[in-house]
Amino acid sequence: MNKKNNSLVGAGVLSAIAASLCCITPVLAFISGASGMASTFSWLEPARPYLIGITVLVLGFAWYQKLKPRTAEEIQCACEEDEKPSFWQTKKFLGIVTVFSALMLAFPQYAPIFYPSNDKKEVLIVDASDIQAVTFDVKGMTCNACASHVENDVNKLSGILKIEASYEEAVAKVKFDQSKVSLSQIEEAINGTGYEVVGKK
Repeated sequence: MNKKNNSLVGAGVLSAIAASLCCITPVLAFISGASGMASTFSWLEPARPYLIGITVLVLGFAWYQKLKPRTAEEIQCACEEDEKPSFWQTKKFLGIVTVFSALMLAFPQYAPIFYPSNDKKEVLIVDASDIQAVTFDVKGMTCNACASHVENDVNKLSGILKIEASYEEAVAKVKFDQSKVSLSQIEEAINGTGYEVVGKK
């Protein structure tokens, strides 16, 4: 029974991590400086609802096994009572795993906090006629972390006045000074994150 519970806990953690892997990877890419790997696990996004469901079911069943009342046969057999269960088989460990899994599943909601704020960026505009706004169609973004990753990398370029990336709309709207940065440089910065520019307007 204990081995079964350990397997359930392990399966719950793995499915929780897999459910958020597409959103964890861009943050890890940002932290490590390996921007190109940001979209590595974006193919997992369509399976995310199923992985969340598996996580909830597996951990729910593990808690049921841990909390269900013992049968008369189990009460009569006191052999298990003699030995203290290891930490890995306690409710405390299952609680830690459940909290960890919940944090992993919620990761897409709080991932943008790992990126620096670019609100204080100052750009000197010489000629207002040099200001241009372009919307890039970006393929591969699956959550807020992806959009934040694109925003962060494009904002490193000089001449960027404003960028708003949206994974829901699959776009990055960029306002920039064309005398300081070119369309091809912006496109290259977006493609450098691991996502792909498929068009612009």
